Amino acid sequence: MSDHGFHMPPSPFGDKSSSHRAEQLASTLRKELDRVLARGLADPRVKGMITITGLTVSDDFKTADVSVSIVPEDAQELTMHGLRSAAGHIRNQVKKRIATKVMPRLEFALDTGLKHQRTVYELIAKASGELAETDPERETEAGEDANDSAANHDGSHGGEGSSDDDSSSKKGTW
Repeated sequence: MSDHGFHMPPSPFGDKSSSHRAEQLASTLRKELDRVLARGLADPRVKGMITITGLTVSDDFKTADVSVSIVPEDAQELTMHGLRSAAGHIRNQVKKRIATKVMPRLEFALDTGLKHQRTVYELIAKASGELAETDPERETEAGEDANDSAANHDGSHGGEGSSDDDSSSKKGTW
């Protein structure tokens, strides 16, 4: 019994079956959406390269959230408007290509994760470039440390008596 005074019988298929079916449908939808978008749309607002970065289908199969990235950046807003307007048409094109009783409504969203990731990489590259400029010895020390640790990776501790010849007799003892 629940707090509301009624009891919901367990699904004969269980939650795993439903989520597995949703994942299968999402995979199929993604492939077909890729094909439809690759052929292009008649809407002049839809420009640039559109990449589907994620697609999830709700457990009730009524909606599919489609995350997309769009290049070039200056075409993103207009292209998203065009995709959202053409969602019904795109849905019908995909429905013609797959055999399913229920075709979810497509909801497009711009994935800004790739833009954020690129920004982070640019900041890291800039910071490491500035670090190398201010302390050029740090870069060579890091390289030497890496070489030392690779040479000592044969199991010896780098003390007296250890040499490269010792490592050849200890093959496979990592």
